[in-house]
Amino acid sequence: MGITSLLDDLASDDPALKEAAAAQLTEQADSVLPTLLRSLAGVQRTPDLQPGIRALKHIGPRAFDAVLAAWRRKELKDWLAGRLLDVFDERSAGQYAALAADPDFGKSDDGFQGLLRLRVDSEAGLRALVDVYGSGRLVPFKGRDYARQMHDAFGPRLRALRRDPAESPRTRRGAMAALVAGGGADALDDRDRAAIRRLIQVKILSEIPRLPDSTLSGWWMAVPGASYEGAFEALGLHDPQPVTVSAGVEATECREIRVTGEDGADLTVGRAFVSPELDGWRLIFGSFDLLVGDPWDGMIETVERLSVHCGHAQFFFLDDAGGSDVWLVAEKGRVIRQYVAEGEPEWEGDPLPWETLAADDPDFDPEYDEAPANAGTTGARSACAYLSVDPGAVGPDTVRRGHGWLAVTAPGVGHGAFPGTLRI
Repeated sequence: MGITSLLDDLASDDPALKEAAAAQLTEQADSVLPTLLRSLAGVQRTPDLQPGIRALKHIGPRAFDAVLAAWRRKELKDWLAGRLLDVFDERSAGQYAALAADPDFGKSDDGFQGLLRLRVDSEAGLRALVDVYGSGRLVPFKGRDYARQMHDAFGPRLRALRRDPAESPRTRRGAMAALVAGGGADALDDRDRAAIRRLIQVKILSEIPRLPDSTLSGWWMAVPGASYEGAFEALGLHDPQPVTVSAGVEATECREIRVTGEDGADLTVGRAFVSPELDGWRLIFGSFDLLVGDPWDGMIETVERLSVHCGHAQFFFLDDAGGSDVWLVAEKGRVIRQYVAEGEPEWEGDPLPWETLAADDPDFDPEYDEAPANAGTTGARSACAYLSVDPGAVGPDTVRRGHGWLAVTAPGVGHGAFPGTLRI
């Protein structure tokens, strides 16, 4: 019987035909699979894959190996191989674990996707997780999800690996990283937490700060270095901990978490990073939704409240895709200068001493030339350098004092609940 007839029978409503086709496919798998995969290689639409996918599912592990071999030979496109490898059941759990340990990022991600889908709790799955975290390579996204999903099951075994002197340093390092990826710093024992604190203190001394790039979008606040501590109360930040700039920046870019609040209700919690003092200023980064909220009134209210506690505060917001360019300056609870551009720029407040306006141009003749009073006011990317610090220009020549702080946006949560590793 030809492959087309077998696939038709496999989709039949007749249980006898379906059972016979499945048995024949399994029996003749070695001869059927090459033809089946060649027929699938040219398919462009996912619905057209369904007959072949049904056959691969029935064949099972041998089909898994055939798909993977064809992918390695580049006979299947990446998207197609990923789609086909996502259909196998628990019989292929060991193969998914082996694929998760593959040094190729894409193949490793597909392996973890299978482990994640099947919720595989096995020594092979645990070892794959430890291997990828111990390798120093970029960890696939699905690997991080798998670490979180399996943390409760893997935690005790990972802690045992972490302390086993018979294991290699790479394995012990991978076990530690997998613990943090799945359960946050709370998953570590006191010895490891103390070691991390010591490492942070060492790194802080020699680190060259690299702040977030606002090429496409970004937002941040700036306060004077001498009065920055008021920002913690103004923004509702809790449990500040010393942190390197690289870890602080990465933490604010990670996902928020849901926890049970002190009143028993669900609560969304994020992190905020307060930079070291940079040329006399501290910059603040974090979750816009949690620290600011409303895209316009929230910005005004936040920068004014921050200026009450710090004496002076600045707010910068950029969204190249949406066309937004905003900077605000507040002193003692009141915005004294604002620039807003969403199309045509708008200004409020008196120009600041550093602003070069169109009317200040030597070639401007008020008798013949016309220009709005604030024409020429620059946007946030330039204004920040005059007002405080340009994050993109921070580097070895920036005068730095103190260290950065990582804080959370709700009391009683601490830092240990946030899953995922941070680059120290």
